[in-house]
Amino acid sequence: MFSRIQKNRVAIIIAAILGALVSSASAQNWQGAPGFQLGFPAGEYKDQIDKTGVGISGEFLYSPTSSPVGIGVSLGFMQVGDENRREPFSTTVPDVTVEVNPSNNLAQFMLLLRLQPKWGPILPYADGLLGMNYLYTETTIKNASNDEEVASSTNLDDDAFAYGFGGGLMIKAYDKQKSQPDSKPVQVFIDLGARYILGGEADYLKEGSIAREGGQVTYDVTTSKTNITTAHIGVAINF
Repeated sequence: MFSRIQKNRVAIIIAAILGALVSSASAQNWQGAPGFQLGFPAGEYKDQIDKTGVGISGEFLYSPTSSPVGIGVSLGFMQVGDENRREPFSTTVPDVTVEVNPSNNLAQFMLLLRLQPKWGPILPYADGLLGMNYLYTETTIKNASNDEEVASSTNLDDDAFAYGFGGGLMIKAYDKQKSQPDSKPVQVFIDLGARYILGGEADYLKEGSIAREGGQVTYDVTTSKTNITTAHIGVAINF
């Protein structure tokens, strides 16, 4: 688990890399890649949560001209379980009900090192990743008639050091060449990839971990390693 100091160090490292990338904005060879991802818990994590996570991902990389090596950041978010129930708004207003939605979530913050050729209709790549898994359970209250959020609260959160590897293919879908000497080419690819992330131990909740009785709430906290396999599909833009 990360201490507060370790969290700050990770944030500083990520900010420093982003700052270095932004300071190189005049150079070519940027890559941005938003997408959708699925998460499949593995090992001890699967023993506790045998459910597929669904969410989004995003990457931002820079590589020097003609170099196959890129460096950047990778971010991801997945929901790995949720519940829905209707409850009275309060004990004094039992005739008004609201939707109560506890959700179990996993966010990933990673530094990314990528090896990938520069040119071609199909670009395979290999990734190395280093960062953290952040697990949290949030309960949200919504208006039953229009799904508008009324209030929310984080029930439990924790994080764990994480690292991993992966790879994939980018298939070219669009290629805009230079039209003027000072313009940049733009290439768009369909991005298909998968990763295996080894996550350290963290405390988290799962479906059924929140018990309510007599106006009191208790949590059945689970602790395990947080290994997970992810698969994603998205759009990568080289510019």
